Amino acid sequence: MKRRNVVSVVAVFLFACSVSTLAQSVTKYVRYEHNGVTSYGILEGETIHQLRGDIFESPKRSGTTVAMDEVRLLVPSEPTKVIAAGLNYRSHLGQASPAEYPGIFDKHATSLIPHEATVAYYEDATNIHFEGEMVLIIGKTAKNVSVADAASYIFAVTPGNDISERVWQSSDLQWFRAKGADTFGPVGPVMVSGVNYNDLLLQTRVNGEVKQSQRTKDLLFDSSFLVSYISRYVTLNPGDMIYTGTPGATSAMQPGDVVEVELEHVGVLRNTIGQKGARPTSEE
Repeated sequence: MKRRNVVSVVAVFLFACSVSTLAQSVTKYVRYEHNGVTSYGILEGETIHQLRGDIFESPKRSGTTVAMDEVRLLVPSEPTKVIAAGLNYRSHLGQASPAEYPGIFDKHATSLIPHEATVAYYEDATNIHFEGEMVLIIGKTAKNVSVADAASYIFAVTPGNDISERVWQSSDLQWFRAKGADTFGPVGPVMVSGVNYNDLLLQTRVNGEVKQSQRTKDLLFDSSFLVSYISRYVTLNPGDMIYTGTPGATSAMQPGDVVEVELEHVGVLRNTIGQKGARPTSEE
């Protein structure tokens, strides 16, 4: 066989192996309710394989399966805290200069809602914006973690929407309600491990129209830096979430709008904006 043909065969073989390895290493996890029981599972196609044991500590398949259309999907993890980074894409800065360190704030765990849940449009709200983001799910307790080691503390990633009421955001002392109000933290539907979260396409669509589109490699402070930085001051626990920031411009949403946040190789988060003044409902 000629050398060129040998090289071609080897290249094809190595490519096939790399694709196979990637396919084997990517895992989609869901948290769901079925017949009144809440479980974690691995999603393969349209089938959920129930897991037993701690989701973050080598869980095992129980042998029970259920179809996706037979369950109610929940927020993908149960965080003790939800932390977010602001102004973390140059395209979202406007005329401002990048900061020397991340702009970190808290979102309340009670703000979280799952895929297909309704975002409340509060009676006194006037200017609610979308903010599509990649969300990190922490897999083990992190305190004073180095940047070099930080990646090993990230269990998975998932799409998120940091809903923001701009009038409240500019007028309140803190962002207690502007970003932390109930239903202002859509997240899910799956959390995925084994993808390169440092280079994923993030897109936000409103009623099918693309409003945001950028790759996560453009984060000013990447995932490892965020985990390391936050862990200097706040202990991160398994299941905790970090919203990593939104790119580009955002705009106001109206009751009835359907908002989708898609994260490449991970999935699509979809939520509807509720009617103004309707009471928000909890996830569970």
